[in-house]
Amino acid sequence: MVFNVRESNRIIREEFPRKVKEIKNIWIPMSDGTRLSASIWLPEDAEQHPVPAILEYIPYRKDDFTALRDSLRHPYFAGHGYASIRVDIRGAGNSDGILYDEYLKQEQDDALEVLTWISQQPWFTGGVGMIGKSWGGFNGLQVAARRHPALKAVITLCSTDDRYADDVHYKGGAMLASDMLWWASTMFAYNARPADPAVVGESWRQNWLDRLEKTPPYVEEWVKHQRRDDYWKHGSVCENYDDIDIPVFAVGGWADGYTNAIPRLLEGLKGPSKGLIGPWAHEYPEMAVPGPQIGFLQECLRWYDHWLKGIDTGIMDEPKLRAWMQDSVPPQTDYFVRPGHWVAEEQWPPADLIDKKYYLNGSKLQCEVGAEEEIIVGSVQQHGLHAGVFCPFGQPGDLPGDQRNENGYAVVFTTEPTKEKVHILGHPTFHVELSSNQPNALLSVRLNDVAPDGSSTRVTWGLLNLTHRNSHEFPELLELGKTYEIAVMMNAIGHTLAEGHRWELAISPTYWPHAWPSPEEVTLTVSSNEKTYLSLPVREPKPLDFKLTPFQHPETAPVLEKDILREANRTREITHDVVTKTWTLDDFSDEGARKLHSNGTEYGSTNRNIYTIKENDPLSAKVQCDWTLTVGRDDWQTSLETSSVMTADEKNFYLVNQLIAYEGDEVVFDRTWNTAIPREFV
Repeated sequence: MVFNVRESNRIIREEFPRKVKEIKNIWIPMSDGTRLSASIWLPEDAEQHPVPAILEYIPYRKDDFTALRDSLRHPYFAGHGYASIRVDIRGAGNSDGILYDEYLKQEQDDALEVLTWISQQPWFTGGVGMIGKSWGGFNGLQVAARRHPALKAVITLCSTDDRYADDVHYKGGAMLASDMLWWASTMFAYNARPADPAVVGESWRQNWLDRLEKTPPYVEEWVKHQRRDDYWKHGSVCENYDDIDIPVFAVGGWADGYTNAIPRLLEGLKGPSKGLIGPWAHEYPEMAVPGPQIGFLQECLRWYDHWLKGIDTGIMDEPKLRAWMQDSVPPQTDYFVRPGHWVAEEQWPPADLIDKKYYLNGSKLQCEVGAEEEIIVGSVQQHGLHAGVFCPFGQPGDLPGDQRNENGYAVVFTTEPTKEKVHILGHPTFHVELSSNQPNALLSVRLNDVAPDGSSTRVTWGLLNLTHRNSHEFPELLELGKTYEIAVMMNAIGHTLAEGHRWELAISPTYWPHAWPSPEEVTLTVSSNEKTYLSLPVREPKPLDFKLTPFQHPETAPVLEKDILREANRTREITHDVVTKTWTLDDFSDEGARKLHSNGTEYGSTNRNIYTIKENDPLSAKVQCDWTLTVGRDDWQTSLETSSVMTADEKNFYLVNQLIAYEGDEVVFDRTWNTAIPREFV
């Protein structure tokens, strides 16, 4: 995917140990006659001196929309003695076929054939490593579980092992309103782009019309599966970690939406594994913000040199997990750098974390059990508008703002100022005894860092659909008035609370637009007693932390030459109509337009996401995601307009998806999909 990530201070390497050649378009044949489009970067002498291979296998169009990104990494790997291969999966870019959904078995089957094809090439010496961020991180794990003999090691970035409980669709059994539709609308538009006639020839037009006609709006299938069923179990490697028997290097950042998978993988995988967590958003660590960026491509080489070339790089002698412990900072919606320091753990989970408990006492959090009382937690539908985006990519405005803007809409508890620094690493958890006045309810939890001036920075958050309290697969309605013991695990985090700062816990039965609201307004009654407390994973500094070798400076290959046809920009505005009591979050991203010198392709996109809700009316919730996309060259010009809308009543979700495709100024396709899907414990 192409997003506007700000330039990092990196070294551009133009010379490498081995000279590089690029094979721009090569067809990899599948057994059913489908052809996958690939680009390969090789050492010039690879046929005389064969090399291992590194494979990136994703649907984001190697010849235009990811061409700039690909140019930074694949030539770098090739220059250090690898065949670096970038493949567009079936139905994407210039590859044949239709991409019917995420992570299908067909996608994995094709990957196995790609691995076999690589194994048969004259420049290949044995041993393939897969690498990928997001989609490519997902399928790296999934393909590893299929155990192809050529695949020897994986680097997975910003990915998940659990497609239901830890992805853009559902979290804690609650539907993610903000990203469920946004991501579906993204792929709805992306899948509709045509193949390039300069590569595929005259068949491009029929191929394009087939894609437009046959590719479904993914959101329909995702909303049909509102619990953890076989649909989500497929591709979730957490179902059986033993399926993966090759080394895995799991990488992510605290600002990303997918970091929880890293500690789970480190704990669950039986084979060699390592974890790296920085302060980063959903991006490669040599480029990502917040910084500091690191020499991540050098770390990749150390990993692959060890596992694919048999070179002792020392990487496996280092700690199992290296993580950035973030310092207290004022709340901002983006940071160029997050101050902090690196820490290390030899195992996960660490044996010496301290479970620090804070109990409720009035509006306070304290170490002793307070007086027993009942605390009423009511619904405020606009709570959550200052949460930032679910999965930040590093754009300005992505991160949560000052939580004082949210705290008036929630029930908040605060500790006394700390007398010394407190470090936490892992999953804060809120344990609570509560009852509900509705059979269908959720609980959102925020942990904040409050400075002496009162400003409040969100540290982490969690969400639980209370009908999923016992099982995501077999949810159960709540009995009105019955008391339940619930635990809400928040996202993993590494954070240092500064001296004089306070921990702040905020709870609510709403978190719009992250969570789709319950069908009726909910009032929770929380019991303040020994069963209700905040649990923090407190970590003391270790000698190992101070012995860590610093990362190298970020390096990449030169980026492809391009012309900027339109500059990128982003706005994110919250408005409140006091007459209609309507709150609107309008998130607009113009990702700009570019022209590549290498092939003359011009491409660009814009995306607007509008989230609206009325006070005291959960059934007023509405999400609309609109895209425009252009791709063309000279007299070949195509463009797309898509609109995706989601609403609900007490019984159903309603989805409307429209796609209009243009060749030049002529409309060649115009279709609207209308679907109603019953609500099921959501």
